[in-house]
Amino acid sequence: MSQEPMDLDLIEMEDDNGGTVTLRVEKYFFYNGDEYVLLSDDIDGTLEESRVSRYVMRVQPLPEEGEDMEEFVPVDPAIEERLIHAASVTFRGDTEDEEEE
Repeated sequence: MSQEPMDLDLIEMEDDNGGTVTLRVEKYFFYNGDEYVLLSDDIDGTLEESRVSRYVMRVQPLPEEGEDMEEFVPVDPAIEERLIHAASVTFRGDTEDEEEE
């Protein structure tokens, strides 16, 4: 049985210098009633853990007719580390319970 390539959820954003940065969505999570997304620069999952940069952004739903649209809003740098920690703890505790077909 061959293994299908994993579908990656990638986003492109503009950095502070106007360049394009590609990040992988690792996880959506809730913290204190707000939805956030954990992003990583480890696009294909091959970087050593010590070299991976992670970022958290708040998920802001956009009202669009017929589509679920959202934008990612930067969080206050003072709480970003706390959010990364919260997502990482939750992330490690998750199991990969996928439905068997």
